[in-house]
Amino acid sequence: MVFGLGKPRHKEITAEQLDSMLRADEALVVDVREPDEFAAGHIPGAMNMPLSSFQASKLPHPAGKKLILNCQGGKRSGMALDKCGLATAEVDTHLAGGFGAWQAARLPVER
Repeated sequence: MVFGLGKPRHKEITAEQLDSMLRADEALVVDVREPDEFAAGHIPGAMNMPLSSFQASKLPHPAGKKLILNCQGGKRSGMALDKCGLATAEVDTHLAGGFGAWQAARLPVER
C-alpha cells in the first residue's frame, strides 16, 4: 500500500509483455468483463470471471504461472485488483489499456 493514500499499488504490463508471458506459458489471464463482452472476443486461453460476481477467493492458483487480470480498458481490472488486495490474494498485475490495448497491438483474439 502507498501510505496515506489508502489505495493498493497495481502493477501494469503491456500487451507485448503479456503476449511474451503467454507464449512462454508463464501467465494465466483472468478477464473480468461481462460474459457477452468475453464471448465477442478475448485473449486466447483467458478465463472469464466477471467483475459483477468477482470473488478473489475463487481465483485459480496455476502452478508456475502469474495471474494477470484484464478488462476492456483497465478500470474494471483495477477494481478487481482492489478486491484481491482486500482479500490478500496474491494478484497485483493487470494489462495496461486492457483488451483494447491487446487489439490495438494486433495480437491474436479468440472468439
